Amino acid sequence: MRDLVEIGMGRTARRTYELEDVDIVPSRRTRSSKEVSTAWQLDAYRFDIPIVAHPTDALVSPSFAIELGKRGGLGVINGEGLWSRHADVDSVIDQLVDIAQSDVDADAPVELLQKLHAAPLQPDLLAAAVAQVRDAGVTVAVRVSPQNARSLTPALVAAGVDLLVVQGTIISAEHVGHPSEEPLNMKTFISELDIPVVAGGVSDHRTALHLMRTGAAGVIVGYGSTEGATTTGEVLGIGVPMATAIADAAAARRDYLDETGGRYVHVLADGGITTSGNLAKAIACGADAAVLGAPLALAAEAPGRGWYWPSAAAHPSMPRGAFLPVSFGDRPSLDRVLSGPSNDPFGSLDLVGGLRRSMAKSGYSDLKEFQKVGLNIRG
Repeated sequence: MRDLVEIGMGRTARRTYELEDVDIVPSRRTRSSKEVSTAWQLDAYRFDIPIVAHPTDALVSPSFAIELGKRGGLGVINGEGLWSRHADVDSVIDQLVDIAQSDVDADAPVELLQKLHAAPLQPDLLAAAVAQVRDAGVTVAVRVSPQNARSLTPALVAAGVDLLVVQGTIISAEHVGHPSEEPLNMKTFISELDIPVVAGGVSDHRTALHLMRTGAAGVIVGYGSTEGATTTGEVLGIGVPMATAIADAAAARRDYLDETGGRYVHVLADGGITTSGNLAKAIACGADAAVLGAPLALAAEAPGRGWYWPSAAAHPSMPRGAFLPVSFGDRPSLDRVLSGPSNDPFGSLDLVGGLRRSMAKSGYSDLKEFQKVGLNIRG
């Protein structure tokens, strides 16, 4: 039953919960963390850890996608980002970081990013990035926006992409563009492809169920990494209470499973997950995997040089992200970020190790079982 509260005469709102409002309740059984599996499978592709990298140029270069893929995760290249517009992205990021570090104008990095994204898309550059990841033997995933999905997808399929991610700040089963443009019907679009599609973000049961009915293999819940993103509140006045949103999408997954007689659609949580504890809570609320931004940008292998910005920061007229430093000193390796060892008592390192230990302390051996763990709401 929904918990509705009156916020004024004739106006009610639903009471919702963030991940920080939720606590995991261990069962009477515990087990060794060595006996826990964090593996999951999306369509035909198996991953050893439930970690997907947010598709921003601050985080996912072809080389970072390879490194994360070798460790069992999934890196998603931004198909409309710098790697598809500029031949020498390293020098471009150097310019961005130099401006950010100069501390002369806080808005200058975003202004430069907008100019860099105004350069035309070059399919050959994007195809080369896809080929680099594919040749390394890891799963290749590329993100496109609903607006450009139809135009970019054929070239991506030809280049050998394995998974397509159709992601916008907010997405629905049908994207309506300019009156002169044909709307993007996700069901038709997906049915014409031979590769699995992940779509999002969504924040409620109804939209998640609609996207599942389009044939999507996965649905993204949330509108991006909390750190650096300004979509919530500041720009659009839209917020996503992640614990509630994940649980709603998991309920939609259950309804769709019954509706189709067994088709399972994966739920990917994208937002508010900054520590291993947040990661464990997201899985406990019903997510199959988590999309991480700033927590992974801490790694030495990330191309952002210790800086992070979400993909929405480059929007030409309404940027929804800031340049934020994620490290002021030595940056840990990706191995330490994911699997330790850690000297941080707050959960920013050994993300997967923290998840494994939470599962073990609660007595669960795999992710699907862990989705059934008991939860408490803080008073």
